[in-house]
Amino acid sequence: MDFSSDFSPDFSDDFRGPTLDTDVWLPHYLPAWSSRAESAASFRIGKEGLVLDVPIDHPLWCAGDHEPPIRVSGLQTASWSGPVGSARGQQRFREGQVVREEQPTFEGLLVGPGRVEVHARMTLSPRSMAALWLTGLEDDRDQLRCGELCVFEVFGDAVDRSPASAEVGVGVKAFRDPALTQDFAAPRLAVDVTRPHTYAVDWDEREAVFTVDGREVRRCAAPPTYPMQLMVAVFDFPDRSTALDDHLVPELVVERVAATRAR
Repeated sequence: MDFSSDFSPDFSDDFRGPTLDTDVWLPHYLPAWSSRAESAASFRIGKEGLVLDVPIDHPLWCAGDHEPPIRVSGLQTASWSGPVGSARGQQRFREGQVVREEQPTFEGLLVGPGRVEVHARMTLSPRSMAALWLTGLEDDRDQLRCGELCVFEVFGDAVDRSPASAEVGVGVKAFRDPALTQDFAAPRLAVDVTRPHTYAVDWDEREAVFTVDGREVRRCAAPPTYPMQLMVAVFDFPDRSTALDDHLVPELVVERVAATRAR
């Protein structure tokens, strides 16, 4: 597969406001397993674009259930669930997971095959992570359409300042989809993630090509081709605290997202 800089997206958002487009973006992270109230993102929209952060008083997500404990601010472009007490929902994180708050079906944007690109920068500490990924809706009967295309995943403890570099995770995550092969890696790239870069994936039924600033990072064969939602988030991992870093607030600044809509 060849990828081109001549990309004419049929969806684009530069987050210049004045408010988040909630016809496209849901400002919650997997709310079915907790609630809308407990999964609300901390974010702002302005000249920088979309700024997601995790303030020091941000609550744990799925406190007492998700291990290790995490705090997260995330947006997603689709959401749904079965009724309370059912196991039908997106991205179950453990066996026996059940819905705590039923979610209405929301399809703000479904993408691919084609291209997704994001222009973003991030400020992370060793206890935080930022990512943008595409995931299947899991709304099929057996919930097997759960594969992911990870456009970038950066952990703060894998970022070096001088000279600037970072391990940038990209690839296919198969999860429970028997049609996919796990093919994910985090090569170290000579990029300063505190400055804006363009992270992208181009894919069709044969392969997915992951790039940073137009330079190829990895190729993965036979990626998922079903409609996928976008998810973008910044995470904090309290159990990685050194007791001297609790004041640090990780940020992910997204200046633009562009994508090919699902046909």
